[in-house]
Amino acid sequence: MSKILEGLKYSESHEWVKAEGNVAYIGVTDFAQKEMGDITYVDMPEEGDDVLAGEEFGALESVKASSELISPVSGVVLAANTELEDAPEKVNEDAFGSWIIKVEMSNAAELDALMDAAGYKAHIGE
Repeated sequence: MSKILEGLKYSESHEWVKAEGNVAYIGVTDFAQKEMGDITYVDMPEEGDDVLAGEEFGALESVKASSELISPVSGVVLAANTELEDAPEKVNEDAFGSWIIKVEMSNAAELDALMDAAGYKAHIGE
């Protein structure tokens, strides 16, 4: 069974969002990292790049597959988690402790379109 944290928002494409005011931390869910297997590379945008809700902002690569990362919110990238460049396996070890990008949201109302923990649990069928 996958770990799902209360208090976060979830997208249908398996990204999580932790919002703190107008700042959003975005990562991939425990379910997603388990499905992918051993993560070998994380492709991330640069600080200052724009991301749009529903649009690709990077990718995860594993021994099994490559998977696009889809931004759940729109805004400007404040930081990319550069720790993941040298240690992409941290996503496997702690999916919720390993955010990928930190974004200044341009429209916090976009969070309303995302699922809560119960909705995501139903989405993945657990």
